[in-house]
Parts: sequence; structure tokens; C-alpha cells
Amino acid sequence: MSQPAPRVLAADIGGTKTLLLLAEPVNDGFRCIREKRYENRAFGDLNELLQVFLDDSGFPTLAGACFAVAGEVSGNQARLTNLSWDIQGDALTRSLGVPVSLINDFEAVGYGIASLAPADLEILQAGEPEVNGVRAVLGAGTGLGTGFLSWQDDAYRVFPSEGSHADFAPANEQQVGLLRFLWKKYAHVSWERVVSGPGLVNIFEYLLQEGVDGRSPDLMRAMQQDDPPAAIAAAALAKSDALAVEALDIFVAVYGAEAGNLALKLLPRGGLYLAGGITPKILPRLKDGGFMQAFRDKGRFSGMLEKMPVYAILNPRVGLLGALTVGLSLIK
Repeated sequence: MSQPAPRVLAADIGGTKTLLLLAEPVNDGFRCIREKRYENRAFGDLNELLQVFLDDSGFPTLAGACFAVAGEVSGNQARLTNLSWDIQGDALTRSLGVPVSLINDFEAVGYGIASLAPADLEILQAGEPEVNGVRAVLGAGTGLGTGFLSWQDDAYRVFPSEGSHADFAPANEQQVGLLRFLWKKYAHVSWERVVSGPGLVNIFEYLLQEGVDGRSPDLMRAMQQDDPPAAIAAAALAKSDALAVEALDIFVAVYGAEAGNLALKLLPRGGLYLAGGITPKILPRLKDGGFMQAFRDKGRFSGMLEKMPVYAILNPRVGLLGALTVGLSLIK
């Protein structure tokens, strides 16, 4: 009797949701056995969530696992930035009985880029791509993730970063006012406090405080009943609420400015890739010019930034695919 193919468990664990994928290697790719999305608020910790998935999958025999975590990873331990879960890789190795690797979620995004098809990308700026050039990843969701890729030994090596927690820098008087507003709310104002789902709500609340006209009762009700960032973004894209439109304008400009900052620091001539759950949802606004204008608005270096390729990642599974890539490498 032939032995069953080795199976790998991959996870993309964010502040809001977790994606799980059970797969087995096939030639140069993989075959999906089972894939599931879970809302984190329904579980007390990751172990409880994993137990449900594995039970529902028929207690599969695993050969390895890789979990991408939206937070700092050190010594195969992780704590999510926007969720009170502590994850111990060694403890998971003992409970699952196979090697478990923890990586940063945007490290996973970096590894996932190689698995993307052309249809998974929207070109925001064609630029002048450099073969094997440095790549950068940045993405807004529940938080703001970042990282970069460097070509080494015939492949890209991915490096995580916590650059999104660096100091937010306003670019105009209105953004100075936003910074002052956030100073009163937080001890430290990082880029993530502005460029993220909660950041969009922060911008909206700042405009409310400033007495900007345009809020609609429908939006205020939607924010109370549903996901506030999603409600603001939807109202802005539909142009049904003037305050939401202005909030998203500011969000897109700040997002573009920070993307430009990252491009200056890393010179990603191989491409800057925008990921995160918010990016595909606001794609029309990222394409209407404001994002790239803020990206290139860097004084004497604007011309250089015009040469940088910029892509929006449309595939929400990119981090999961990256975690699977690392997981499969554990059993080779």
C-alpha cells in the first residue's frame, strides 16, 4: 500500500480573520485539500481555532506547518499587534507533532508574490522594472504591514519589518491637525494609526471634531451596526456621504505618501506591491491619481520615483500562499 502524500498546514492569522489551508505537494505546485476562513472573535485563542479546523478535516496526518502572524515574530514566538493572542511555535510543534514555523504576515506576502498570476495584480505605475531588483510590500488592513525582498542565490529572500510603527509625518496643514488630534488619543502616533481600517475611522472622527459638513444619518447608523471602516469606505466609493469622501481622500493621500517613503528607503526597482484587505476594496480610488501623486511628491526625487513599478495585489490569499510556500519547504 502506497504511503499518503505529506500534507502541510498553512495559516494567515490577522487581527480580524484567520485563513487556513491544508494542502499536499504535487510536482512543482500543490493540491488544496481544504481551505477555510474563520473570524477570530469567535475563538478564545489559536489552539481552539486549529482544533475546529483539524476536527472538521478528519484529523489529517501532517508533515509540517507554517503560520503567518500579523505581529512581531521572534524566536518562533509571536504576539499579534491587534489581537490578544500569544502564539508559541515550539508548543504548536509539540501539539501537532510536526515542525511549525512562525513568520510575519508580510514576510508571507513577500513569499506569496511568486505564486501570483498577472490577473492578481493591478498596475498603478508601470515604471521601469529591474530584473531581480529589490521588491517592497506594504498593505493596509486591520493594521499596516510592510517588508522587503532581496534577490539572493537565485531566489528572493524576504525580510519582515515593523516600519509601519514609525512616526507618522503630516504633509500639509490638514494632516498636522490630524496629528494633533491623534496625539490626544495615543501616546505615540504611528503610520498604522492613520493607514489602516481603524486609521480610516480615526480620520473620520477627526473631521467630525473639526465640524466638517457632510455626514449622513445612514452612514452613522451603518457604522454602529456594522464594520465602521468598511461602512466609511463604501459610502465614500458610492459618494453618498461627503464626510466619508473627504476621509478616504486623506487616507489615500497618506497611504501614497508612506508608500513613497518606503520606496525612497528601499529603492524597490523590482516593484512595490500593495497588499492588505483594504487595497482591493478601494482600488478605484487608488487608481484615480491621488495615491500616485502623493507617492511621487518627494521634491528632488520625484523623477526617480516615477521609475518605480507599483502594483496593487488583488488576490486576498497572497499571504496564505506565502505561508504554504514556506511550509512546503519544511518537508523537502
